[in-house]
Amino acid sequence: MPRIDLRDRSIVITGASSGIGRATAIECARAGMRVVAAARRPDRLDALVGAIHAQGGQAQPFVVDVRDADACTAMIEFTIDRFGACDTVFANAGVTLGKPTHETTDSQLRELFEINVFGSMNAVRPAVHRMIERGSGHLLFCSSVLALLSVPNHGAYTATKAAQHHLARAIRAELHGTGVHVSTVHPIGTRTELFEAAANKHGQYLAHDPPKWLTQSPERVARAVLRCLKKPRPEVWTSQPARLAAALSNATPRLTDAIVRRAMKPEQ
Repeated sequence: MPRIDLRDRSIVITGASSGIGRATAIECARAGMRVVAAARRPDRLDALVGAIHAQGGQAQPFVVDVRDADACTAMIEFTIDRFGACDTVFANAGVTLGKPTHETTDSQLRELFEINVFGSMNAVRPAVHRMIERGSGHLLFCSSVLALLSVPNHGAYTATKAAQHHLARAIRAELHGTGVHVSTVHPIGTRTELFEAAANKHGQYLAHDPPKWLTQSPERVARAVLRCLKKPRPEVWTSQPARLAAALSNATPRLTDAIVRRAMKPEQ
């Protein structure tokens, strides 16, 4: 497949106010894409858009809560109105929770699914039919290595990431031959405010941050996403050892559980 020229193509990025979303918005703008940076915090969005404009890029902010399906539809309409088309949607908005799974309340579990799973579908669904009509487009879901590899005290989060992964795989099969690409992104632990935000909201029962050797910068993920946009592929993995571990987890569950318990043990 020939490389795709990204110049003047539009992309909607949810969760763009920080972390992977912010880094991806900057990388895409540098590549000549026209960015709609979407999130809940207008001040963060304005700062991001200002930074992109200062570098000569094109970007527009859009305040949205991905749990609101109507607002997500308006987000896609806004993109088409401003840039003529919605070429790409990166469903990246997400939250986490560190807590023993049996102690996770129904409301906490629902919140994670509302944002991570239903929010992803709310973001991509309004764009799909337009992409099919045009015969081109790209949908990306920010899943995780934990979509295939669950860890202690993050059962609710890993369940949402598995749901994103399987929904995206089904959509990819369903859209085969339409010209619309569908990709899942599987970062390892990324140095963002995700864990800090969870601790601030839910208190001090957050298990702990991933071990430093299992983390990476959001810019590394953003560069991997950009490569996928230029040359689409089904899955984006930013760590090949993590990909191998995930692949082996079903074949060796006892060994995998032991390794995960050791790796996720809080540092003394």
